[in-house]
Amino acid sequence: MLIKDWMATTILTVDANTSVMRAGRTMKDNNIRRLPVVSQGKLVGIITDRDLKEASPSSKTEMDLHEMYYLLSEMKVKDVMTENPICINLDDTLEKAAVVMLSKKISGLLIVDEGDNLVGLLSESDVLRGFIHATGIQDGAFQLVMDMSDAGGSVSKLIDVLRRNRARVLSILTSFDDAPAGSKRVSVRIMPYNGKIDQLVKELEAMENYTIVSQGIDNLSETTEK
Repeated sequence: MLIKDWMATTILTVDANTSVMRAGRTMKDNNIRRLPVVSQGKLVGIITDRDLKEASPSSKTEMDLHEMYYLLSEMKVKDVMTENPICINLDDTLEKAAVVMLSKKISGLLIVDEGDNLVGLLSESDVLRGFIHATGIQDGAFQLVMDMSDAGGSVSKLIDVLRRNRARVLSILTSFDDAPAGSKRVSVRIMPYNGKIDQLVKELEAMENYTIVSQGIDNLSETTEK
């Protein structure tokens, strides 16, 4: 999955000399949490709602309301922004973006092209949307989670069984940390042929050194708003 397929391309920016108060109003009016900061058309930083909160005088301060508003109107974005923000290329993968976000403890990334021009924004929600789409969970797919040998060809044998049963494979994910030693855990989402799953499961249960850990269709009805 590539970042360019999931990033937001409608980008609001703010000039470095814009007041903090105006930047905050822009975020609130557009329901966003971060703004790229530019100076003379070049990206120079990023400002987030957290930056604005930290820059705002405490409610416990002895300033009166007029003084607080004056301070915020005089304070510039360049005074509170994060310089040299973390950027990633639009041709990088969504998985790489997730690793960067997790390691840097950030919830969004600025996306640039090969010329370092700002071309998009990527949020945690965008990453989650891409992951959900890739798994096929939203399509009502049947999921099988299996432990199998880590030897080469073990997944191919699983695919052979699925093919014989004319199941349509939507996604396959493999992990090792949650599997027994010498094994790997494979999660596959499928659309069974004509909705029939019993014979397929029976064949998989009969396979030597293959263990079904979990099976079924996720109930998504509880995630919808009432």
